[in-house]
Amino acid sequence: MKYILFVLAGACSFGLLATFVKKAYAAGFSVGDVVGSQNLFGVIMLWSLLLVSAKSAKPSAAGHTFKVTIRQVISLMAVGTTTGLTGMLYYAALQHISASFAIILLFQFTWMGILLEAVVERKRPSKDKIISLVILFAGISMASGYLNGGQGEVSWIGMTLGLLAAAAYTLFIWFSGKTAVQVVPIKRSAIMLSGSFILVMIVFPPNFLINGSLHEGLLPLGLLLAVFGIVIPPLFYAIGVPHIGGGLATILSAAELPTAVMMSYVVLHEYVNWMQWAGVGITMLGIAQPELMKRMTRNSEITKKIRGVTKWK
Repeated sequence: MKYILFVLAGACSFGLLATFVKKAYAAGFSVGDVVGSQNLFGVIMLWSLLLVSAKSAKPSAAGHTFKVTIRQVISLMAVGTTTGLTGMLYYAALQHISASFAIILLFQFTWMGILLEAVVERKRPSKDKIISLVILFAGISMASGYLNGGQGEVSWIGMTLGLLAAAAYTLFIWFSGKTAVQVVPIKRSAIMLSGSFILVMIVFPPNFLINGSLHEGLLPLGLLLAVFGIVIPPLFYAIGVPHIGGGLATILSAAELPTAVMMSYVVLHEYVNWMQWAGVGITMLGIAQPELMKRMTRNSEITKKIRGVTKWK
C-alpha cells in the first residue's frame, strides 16, 4: 500500500502543473521559459538533495546502492529524456488546443501503458485492469468537460503534440520502473532528470537567464513547476513503480486528472459543471478499482479457508 501511495502522490503532483503553466502563459512567458526554468531548478534541487542524502546515507534494507556504472548512467539519462519530451510536447500542445482536450489526449497513456505491458511482457491484461481502463476512460472524458461540445475546431498540430506527449509519458512510467532499480531512488531521479535537462536546453536555449524573465515573475513559477513536475514525480515513481509494476502505475497515474480539475476550480476559479465533478468521482473509482478487487479476492479466499476449517472440524 505504501508504494501505491507514492505513485498516487507523484501523479497528483503532475496534476498541479496545468494551473502553474496557465499562470505562466497568462503572464506572457513562452514554452521555452516554462520548460527551461522547470528543468534547470529541478535538476539543481535533485542534485542538492542527493548530496545531502549521500552524506547521511545508511545501509539500505531494500539493497539499494549509491554506486552506478557508466552504462546505468546512460540508460537513466535516456529514460529521463522521456520526461523532458512529455513536458515540451504537452506544453506546446496547450498553445494550439484547449486545456480540457489536451488532458484527454495526454490521458491516452492509460491504455497505451497497458498495451505496452501486454506487448513487451507478452501477457494479456488482467480482467481488473480492463475494467479499470473502461471506468477511467468514462471518467476522464466526463471530467475533461469535452463532452459539453464547446471545443470548436480542433488543431491537428495540437492533437498530434498531445498524443505524442501521452506516448512519451507512457514510456517514462514504464522504463522508470525497469532501469537500474538497484540504485537508490534519489540518485536514479537526479540522473534521469539530468538527461531531461540536457534535452530541454538543446531544444530551448536558456534565454530566460539573461533576458530578465526571472525577475518578471518567472522565478516563483519555475520553482513551483520544478518541485511538482521535476522533483516529486520522478522520485516517487522511482520508489513506487518497481514494487507495483508498470500496468498498475499507469492506472494510478490517472489521479493527475481529478487533481487538475480541482486545482482549476480552486485556484483559477474556472467553472466546473456537475458532469466534470461526476467524472472526477468516476476516475477516482477507476483508480481504486484494482486495489478494491484485490482486497475482495483476498477476503474471499480467507473466508473460504475459514469455512473449510470449520467444516472439517
